[in-house]
Amino acid sequence: MDAAEFRKRGKEMVDYIADYLEKIDKRQVFPDVEPGYLRPLIPDCAPQDPESFEDVFKDIEKIIMPGVTHWHSPYFFAYFPAASSFPALLADMLCGGIGCVGFSWAASPACTELETVMLDWLGKMINLPEEFLAGKHSQGGGVIQGSASEATLISLLAARTKAIRQVQSEKPELTEADIMGRLVAYASDQAHSSVERAALIGGVKIKNVCSDDTFSVCGSALKKVLDEDKASGLIPFFFCATLGTTPCCSFDKLLELGPICNKENIWMHIDAAYAGSAFICPEFRHLLNGVEFADSFNFNPHKWLLVNFDCSAMWVKKRSDLTGAFKLEPLYLQHHHQESGLVTDYRHWQIPLGRRFRSLKLWFVLRMYGVTGLQEHIRKHVRLSHQFEHLVLQDERFETCAEVVLGLVCFRLKGSNELNKALLKSINEAKKIHLVPCHLREKFVLRFAICSRTVESTHIKFAWQHISQLATDLLKTWEQKHRQQ
Repeated sequence: MDAAEFRKRGKEMVDYIADYLEKIDKRQVFPDVEPGYLRPLIPDCAPQDPESFEDVFKDIEKIIMPGVTHWHSPYFFAYFPAASSFPALLADMLCGGIGCVGFSWAASPACTELETVMLDWLGKMINLPEEFLAGKHSQGGGVIQGSASEATLISLLAARTKAIRQVQSEKPELTEADIMGRLVAYASDQAHSSVERAALIGGVKIKNVCSDDTFSVCGSALKKVLDEDKASGLIPFFFCATLGTTPCCSFDKLLELGPICNKENIWMHIDAAYAGSAFICPEFRHLLNGVEFADSFNFNPHKWLLVNFDCSAMWVKKRSDLTGAFKLEPLYLQHHHQESGLVTDYRHWQIPLGRRFRSLKLWFVLRMYGVTGLQEHIRKHVRLSHQFEHLVLQDERFETCAEVVLGLVCFRLKGSNELNKALLKSINEAKKIHLVPCHLREKFVLRFAICSRTVESTHIKFAWQHISQLATDLLKTWEQKHRQQ
């Protein structure tokens, strides 16, 4: 394919993507395929001779689309949003076209410098304390990671290195292995599984801290487990607070937890993967109060801020905590500006060496939507979640299971877990909308997340009518079944 054909085929692909997104509501949100569907549709081996673009293009609808779950459908209410917008798609095209691998400033100065500035823009939008921004005299700064899971892992590994060095400075007789065996990380019992996975990769113990009746961790619960572990000779070193938990979008109490972590010299990382985008709205910014106590903070613009995956924003108070843990300087990666104090080499801030020019997506989206446009997007989703909550509460057969703060409603039929499992099964087998469940304490709960950029009130009404009718049908058969028993 030469440049001339690329121009032609590129326009065709843009038209295809635009048509796909404009008409996505006509596609069944969840596919009908069974595991292994794709292998019989394609040859066993790659072709020896080149095939035409037409041959490849026609197989998109034939082979790929039948197995796609349409995350950007207005009938997709599962997990959390996966952001998408035309400006971000165009930026991704440019990113791929430039094709730089920005592991250092010298590898592509614009790739590094735009990222630094965009993370400052974003940090200012959510009113982060200045010490997290990359100002001229700041020790902190921001970086784009691939996911919140990576941000948590990076924070935990940096905290581990810092803790080991601190303990060895006080007790030089202890080996690194001695200290590692006593280190303990902590997170809410509602925290995402990626926190536990980070501890698994980091080779340290992790303990859950019990959440309260609102599914939030408070200071007294953390202090209790810390006191117990210190009395047992363990070394608490890391706490991951969650703002907007995956099961029900609950918020840990930062203003109670932060001072405890600071006093005990425990690294506090804040995972606000979904909820963080909402902090650009002044009415939701109070949910971030207490961030000033944190060592690191992360949220995903690729969830709710119209920036396509992957773009996970992470800030640290002291960038030396990251570079001190991960910095290696082989000759082939060195450049003559690296000791100037004026440049950032992001390879020291992340797990992989290479990185894409992801800040282009932020730059395009922030400029073309503006803060007010993004705020309206967030507020619209929150309004729609409260619309759905209102519909649920009007039906005495149903109950909500957690406070609706942002764009997630947790609800269920009043009754057994088996009844609600049956309801979810019927919803997802009908394939008109798509939901996923969670457990809140002993209850099996259905999650209704407002996800699509194009979702409107009509889609919410349709979803509720569909759920309500399936519930009616299910309760009839359920009652008949139990009468027969």
